[in-house]
Amino acid sequence: MRGKSAERRTGHSGPIRRQPAATSEAADAEPAVAARPPARSGPGRLAGEVERVEVTTRLAHEVARLEAELAATQARVVELEAHALHDPLTGLLNRRGFERELARAAAHMQRYGGRLVLVYLDLDGFKPVNDQHGHAAGDAVLQAVAAVLRSHVRVSDLLARLGGDEFAVLLWNLADADAAAKATTLETMIAATLVHWGEAEIAVGASAGTAPLADPADAAAALARADAAMYARKRSRRETPARSGRGRLRR
Repeated sequence: MRGKSAERRTGHSGPIRRQPAATSEAADAEPAVAARPPARSGPGRLAGEVERVEVTTRLAHEVARLEAELAATQARVVELEAHALHDPLTGLLNRRGFERELARAAAHMQRYGGRLVLVYLDLDGFKPVNDQHGHAAGDAVLQAVAAVLRSHVRVSDLLARLGGDEFAVLLWNLADADAAAKATTLETMIAATLVHWGEAEIAVGASAGTAPLADPADAAAALARADAAMYARKRSRRETPARSGRGRLRR
């Protein structure tokens, strides 16, 4: 009877089972957190800053070096282009440079108007200078002729040494008669130029031919006509030098 009364009080017909108590470790469990690296100490941070400064400095020096190399390369390119278009002896345009500038001038004339006349000059008596005094003396004569041409044309005009003892001038906005007069002046001034070489005084003459650039698309033909006019002028001066109004040949 005592046992049944106990069962009625608890409400269970069998032995009482107790739930195990939760452990303190499970109750206190929290989500896992990734471990953080320990903060650098003062000396460590300083070392990192020093390293960054060194890397930045090296990069700046490398950039400066590359920029200097690029500038030198660009300057060399400009120098090579200048040599490709200019005569190294006289500093005038060479044939290639003159033909390029002639084409540009013709295009400008076609678009904006204007007038162009070509003068083709060939020195008279230049070969004996090289034969008698040497090529260094001939170079001095060519430089003197280039100086004469520079001093007797306008800044807007073009000058060139086409090769050997041949020169060309491109005159802007001159009538044919004025261009012929300019050619006469250039002949006279070249013939009056003396080059002192040792104890010798060297003088040469020049023959000039002119041709207008009538067709802007045919600059090469105009240059050929000026060349032909120059040779006709040279022949006439050889045949009748005393009656020529443009001066005598200087031997």
